[in-house]
Amino acid sequence: MIDQYKIILKKYAIVGVLLVIVVFFTIASNSFLTAGNLLNVTRQVAMLGISAVGMTCVILTSGIDLSVGSVMAITNVAGSMLMVNAGMPIVPAVALTLALAAFIGLINGLLVAYVGVPALITTLAMMTILRGLSFVLCSGMPIWGLPESFKALGQGYVGPIPIPVIVMLLTFVIGWVFLNRTKTGRYIYGLGGNKEAVRLSGVNTARIQTLVFVISSFLTGIAGVIMLSRINTGQPKIGTGYEMDVITAVVLGGVSIMGGEGSLFGVLIGVLITGVLSNGMILIDVSEYSQQITKGLVLLLAVVFDTMAKKSKHN
Repeated sequence: MIDQYKIILKKYAIVGVLLVIVVFFTIASNSFLTAGNLLNVTRQVAMLGISAVGMTCVILTSGIDLSVGSVMAITNVAGSMLMVNAGMPIVPAVALTLALAAFIGLINGLLVAYVGVPALITTLAMMTILRGLSFVLCSGMPIWGLPESFKALGQGYVGPIPIPVIVMLLTFVIGWVFLNRTKTGRYIYGLGGNKEAVRLSGVNTARIQTLVFVISSFLTGIAGVIMLSRINTGQPKIGTGYEMDVITAVVLGGVSIMGGEGSLFGVLIGVLITGVLSNGMILIDVSEYSQQITKGLVLLLAVVFDTMAKKSKHN
């Protein structure tokens, strides 16, 4: 019975943390708990949530993807160039942009799974390459003149709900079904828990490892397209530091940085906590540098907690 309570406490403690943060900012700022601000928070975290589903798949295999911020930048620039410079219609331009994002993930995955380059090094190098390429493609200048109808994706609503939020929720639902109701999803968990056991059972582990990087980049590509629609201009600087927010949300949501453990429900709460923290600190006029310190401390504490929990389980 005690062990059961511990499991329940561990699973839902993250919800309590979210509630405490909400109460704190409600007291600290009269503007926080308003319909307009809460709607703004959900719209802001939508892109983060979409990428977090992909990052969850990578971290569950005990990998890491540091390239997501630069993937957002390159899709932002490439999508705007296709629509503005090449005059391509919205649908094929978006399709090609997402194909580019998936291809980047494929390169990451092949290097990690088949060549044997550590994921940290592979994605760090890709992060640097893509960020530089984003600036080279547009000569460091923003790209203006996107089609007016394209704004609907990032700025439109279905009833009272922003379209980006709907895309995020659909991504979480599909991600949950994929991870919990398919063989591939079980293999992803297995790779993080015991890669050798999964390999000996006849599973092509390299293919699974490659797949998670493709998923991560593809979903970040979707987030990048939505961001492009929202700001209505191609920006090579977009997504700077984005990878830290995504990793923080995932680890804070209870996904073990060592792989094999975690749920998308926790990740969704982690995304909300990250978004609420950012929004709340802006409302109470916390400086940008202090915000960076806070986010870094939150990530560090989440990893320390995860590491200690792993050690206590083995002892």
